Amino acid sequence: MDWYPLYNSLRIAAASTALVFLLGIALANLVAKTPRVIKGLLDVILTLPLVLPPTVVGYLLLLLLGPRRPIGLWVMDVFGIKLTMVWYAAIFATAVVSLPLMYRTARGAFESFDETLADAARTLGKSNTWVFWHVKMPCCMKGVVAGTVLAFARALGEYGATSMICGYTPNTTATVSTTVYQLWRTGDDAAAMQWVLINLAISAVVLLALNIFEKGSRRARVATPVQEA
Repeated sequence: MDWYPLYNSLRIAAASTALVFLLGIALANLVAKTPRVIKGLLDVILTLPLVLPPTVVGYLLLLLLGPRRPIGLWVMDVFGIKLTMVWYAAIFATAVVSLPLMYRTARGAFESFDETLADAARTLGKSNTWVFWHVKMPCCMKGVVAGTVLAFARALGEYGATSMICGYTPNTTATVSTTVYQLWRTGDDAAAMQWVLINLAISAVVLLALNIFEKGSRRARVATPVQEA
């Protein structure tokens, strides 16, 4: 059995999740502090990929990153690098479709944060950067972790945008999702089912890990007052 689709899917999902983690936290923190009207507009823009068909997202990415399109042409001329029909093109696709999950989950956590804790830290002379990473992030960690896990799971199973921007080439751009489609299209249902089961198993493990983390966080919050008392 050729394991390249699984390896490719995991590295794409890992890379896009790392990108979405940083971008999602930054955007969520920014939007959470903006006025209501601007917040509503930004929220619509950042959440839009969540409701758009993935093929539409892939098409829009092709309009931007294609070899004869503005960004794709500039990158090709300056760096000699293609941004479509290569394995790393799927990182762009999976990042766009999974960003809303990370952003919305982190934003909800940041909006529920008690700002008096941050104000107390500032009175001690701590910078905003220090307050964010040492006070706000630990308090909002549950939401941030949940968003990261959901983004990874979404990136791992993405098909529509990925197939549009990088296609399917065995041992080059093939992912688990595109391999399932190609095997089904060629009538190899047994092999397609193998990959379906592998994808289901990985997704189940990821979600199980998230549930265990959430239960552990709840136990820690319950135990803390008892310990302090």
